[in-house]
Amino acid sequence: MNALRLTPDTVAALVGDAVIAPSMHNAQPWKFVFRQNARVIELHGDPERAMTRTDPNHRALHLGCAAALCNLRVSAARHGFRARVRLLPDESAPWLLSTASFEAPNGSEDHELRALYDALRRRHTSRFPFSDEPVPDALMGGLKSAARLEGCRLTVPGDWHIETVLGLVRDAEHREDIDPLVRAESSAWTSPAPASAGTRRDGIPADAFGPRSSGGPSPVRDFGRAHPSADRGWAVFERRPQLALLSTPTDTRTDWLRAGQALERVLLQATADGLATSMTSQPLEWPELRWTVRDPLSAIGHVQMVLRLGYGPPGPATPRRPVTEVLEFRT
Repeated sequence: MNALRLTPDTVAALVGDAVIAPSMHNAQPWKFVFRQNARVIELHGDPERAMTRTDPNHRALHLGCAAALCNLRVSAARHGFRARVRLLPDESAPWLLSTASFEAPNGSEDHELRALYDALRRRHTSRFPFSDEPVPDALMGGLKSAARLEGCRLTVPGDWHIETVLGLVRDAEHREDIDPLVRAESSAWTSPAPASAGTRRDGIPADAFGPRSSGGPSPVRDFGRAHPSADRGWAVFERRPQLALLSTPTDTRTDWLRAGQALERVLLQATADGLATSMTSQPLEWPELRWTVRDPLSAIGHVQMVLRLGYGPPGPATPRRPVTEVLEFRT
């Protein structure tokens, strides 16, 4: 196949797969533009969906948009194309995050991306307890390789470092509790109604909150604090969650876009391997806490996301905006 066969229907299918990506509070902060003459899909960040308090420099927005870009590449491989991506192609357009042109597939990279396609719609954030069964070294090695393919690093912290990270999560939760702007932001992007109610096409619905922790602090963000519900239930979470840190050498916008693609590639690979996943970003949202997430004994660079991996129930699907709302065709 070649770019001449990139029809509007195919573009809509590619974008429909892209928007399954995770984003902070499921805000879906992206816009896509298909330049029909150039046969290029542009990915833009949407500042109206930014978290002004918890993500003032838009790092998390870049991660979410880049996760969608990874999905676009996976979908392109599935449709018989190779997506040739340029990051930050125009300094005069700061919200234009990337462009993707399309050509015939070539090499093993396209095959590896295509193999992840079946995991796209099975990947959901799980805020439920995982078992204590360890993730095998072979699977963890595959996840590390997935991150390296995107120019990032995935490391497994030691026991003492896990305790440090969990302590930082609790510290961040306390800061959220006493900050009215953070509480208001979280409330605005969560809903007391389940996804099946169809009341909105973004944010975190009640059935994705997961249960309350009955054994002390949990390793996942408790969105239910903004909208208490009597029927959430209680559960005991794993005593020592299996965490992994995704990092980049530096902390530029390009690094954020690489990290977002690496994040989604790792999540898709984990899903394909039968693992459940969630993300813990609270301590990364506070500059005074973020630097302490990294291991001072390891040169892992800048931590972009904390992942929780294991065996447990998959999370429910969260709503997505229709493609017609996020895709524009221009000449």
